[in-house]
Amino acid sequence: MQNVLHWHIVDKQSFPLEIPSYPKLWNGAYSLSERYTMADAAEIVHYAKRRGINILAEIDVPGHALSWGIGYPALWPSSDCPEPLDVSNEFTFKLIDGILSDFSKVFNFRFVHLGGDEVDTSCWTITPHVRKWLAKHKMSESEAYQYFVLQAQKIALSHGFEVVNWEETFNNFGSKLSRKTVVHNWLGGGVAPQVVAAGLRCIVSNQDNWYLDHLDTTWQHFYMNEPLINISIPEQQKLVIGGEVCLWGETVDGSDIEQTIWPRAAAAAERMWTPFNKLAKDPRQVTGRLAHFRCLLNQRGVAAAPLVEPGRGAPADPGSCYKQ
Repeated sequence: MQNVLHWHIVDKQSFPLEIPSYPKLWNGAYSLSERYTMADAAEIVHYAKRRGINILAEIDVPGHALSWGIGYPALWPSSDCPEPLDVSNEFTFKLIDGILSDFSKVFNFRFVHLGGDEVDTSCWTITPHVRKWLAKHKMSESEAYQYFVLQAQKIALSHGFEVVNWEETFNNFGSKLSRKTVVHNWLGGGVAPQVVAAGLRCIVSNQDNWYLDHLDTTWQHFYMNEPLINISIPEQQKLVIGGEVCLWGETVDGSDIEQTIWPRAAAAAERMWTPFNKLAKDPRQVTGRLAHFRCLLNQRGVAAAPLVEPGRGAPADPGSCYKQ
């Protein structure tokens, strides 16, 4: 068992990471000061490794990639319809190859995350040169989505990575995915049993219970969420390689990130690190221990939120840290 930090490095809003093979990519960063050099990334990997944590790096393709085209507009189907990345342009895949080549020199975890979620393919069908390419290759837009994901997988595999993809890829063309794929569940329950029944590995992050940016989700929900629900066959249970609590940027920045993560992430961590037969059946049995942990975090300068409020909240009254 191991701890992993999933670093969703780029999204439509910003491409903040230096890519030596394609140095204009980080033109899509928010600003010059909001960037990471490859040396920064290497230091993050090294810092994490010293603490027993692996870094899972993600580039989300082909959607969530508007920022890529700030530096390389050829990646967009058109300036008026920039997402998803242009499936008809070989440069798109050449660039992904360059990114993953550079990743392999810094991110030494065996997995890379290639995203694949929330892909709206309408730009492909309304952009003349992409529509012509689809017709030439006798592809529908959904088949082009599959083609893109599988091409990106092949590139990652060629660099020695195993691949994590969001669950939409499995939901749309699961049988075509590389057998080295780990399917990342996020939309809700029911998918993980289907994934492991198909013989693929799975990470559980169901948003109804394990999304930290859902600010009203209580620590009790985090604790009581069971990744192996409806998976009873031991061989299939082993294919659930972990669970992950996710925090997206819509509700956080440097001013509130710590109290959004803690202590709710600690409740999920106890759920994942404790043998099932030793878990508390009622989260009230955990309250005192989690409150004590929250106070330790506060004493070490980590702005962990109190337990008494639902989700991310403020203290209700003055009082001891151990009572909040």
